[in-house]
Amino acid sequence: MYGVIIAFKDFRFADGILGSKWVGFKHFQRLFTSRDFLMILRNTLLLNIYSVVFAFPIPIILAILLNEIRCIFFKKVSQSLFYLPHFISWVVLGGIVVALLSPSTGVINIILSRVFGIKPIYFMASTKWWPVVFILSGIWHDAGWGTIIFLAAITGINTELYEAAVLDGANKFQQIWHVTLPGIRSTIAILLILRMGSMMDVGFEQIFILQNGAVTNVAEVISTYVYRLGIQGMQYSYTTALGLFQSVISMILVLGSNKIIKAMGETGLW
Repeated sequence: MYGVIIAFKDFRFADGILGSKWVGFKHFQRLFTSRDFLMILRNTLLLNIYSVVFAFPIPIILAILLNEIRCIFFKKVSQSLFYLPHFISWVVLGGIVVALLSPSTGVINIILSRVFGIKPIYFMASTKWWPVVFILSGIWHDAGWGTIIFLAAITGINTELYEAAVLDGANKFQQIWHVTLPGIRSTIAILLILRMGSMMDVGFEQIFILQNGAVTNVAEVISTYVYRLGIQGMQYSYTTALGLFQSVISMILVLGSNKIIKAMGETGLW
């Protein structure tokens, strides 16, 4: 509740929460009229939309592919390779990404230059390429964890359904389309609802590690904006108001997506 109260006060440490002056919707008015508001809102939503469109299906595809592997040793090795990046800190992973994409010594630029004759590209300072780097690095880091969830859901499907599909003459693709995907549909629905609930939030660690001043127009999001103005700039009430706005919109998105999923006949969160 303190966070909600601070959003409507001109909070000062010296006065405390109760002693600080009430200012009503002053901070919200400042937020909605700020020239930075539309930029951070746009960047936050766009990066999340890109993640849903391009990153969300990857764990499903990987789980289906892993489920089709019959060599146990190769399957375990593949699982470990997919899961490993999730347990690596973004500080380390971000450093690896920056090193790989360096315009002078990065492996990617060396390959582009020597094999394809393309001049070095400064990926991390390009407003065109930075979102691509963000999405791909996010897939690298998080796809393995999602794969665990979907692979567990796939193993819970009754094997008799596959046997019946084979007897009906279904090939592998048809088995996946008519048995596997319907079998994990409820898991997909629940994870999609949770993903929609985080549409107003982009992982702070990843953004903070990868962003720089050259790509502020596409990389500054709500979480980093709150850090810069709230923690570094000590504008606690203003950034708390922004956080409250973020929470309200996230709740609306969760409720709305849950209702839509249930209307489609799937299992919702409640």
